[in-house]
Amino acid sequence: MFAAMIFAIAIVALFQFALYYWRAVLTGVASQTVSNQVLEAAQVAESSLCGADFKKLASLHELTLELKSDHSGLGFVRAYYETVHGLQTLFGRVSPAVANWGEREMALCARYAAVQIERRLQANLAQAASIRSC
Repeated sequence: MFAAMIFAIAIVALFQFALYYWRAVLTGVASQTVSNQVLEAAQVAESSLCGADFKKLASLHELTLELKSDHSGLGFVRAYYETVHGLQTLFGRVSPAVANWGEREMALCARYAAVQIERRLQANLAQAASIRSC
């Protein structure tokens, strides 16, 4: 019984560590610069980039070609966005702190999507330039 309890605690701690690590990677990627071209294509301003822009950016991300297999999809980020949006919808009216946290997290997801679009476009431009030079 004691071993099962220790195993359960270890699994919970591992899951928590993985979640914090993934969130740190998400924040690191989202902190990179995004060109004005990407923001103009999504019809958003960088100063006003918010959580509501995620759906526009995600649909724009689906339209960008992935010439190089870098697996820069939005699967986990989309799931995280939907989870946070659901929590904000349920508890945001009751607690302003949850509403503010939810908006910050959804804006982070939107910024991550914008950076991923930027990365895809830069990779595609680099590959096109290398093809032209051959």
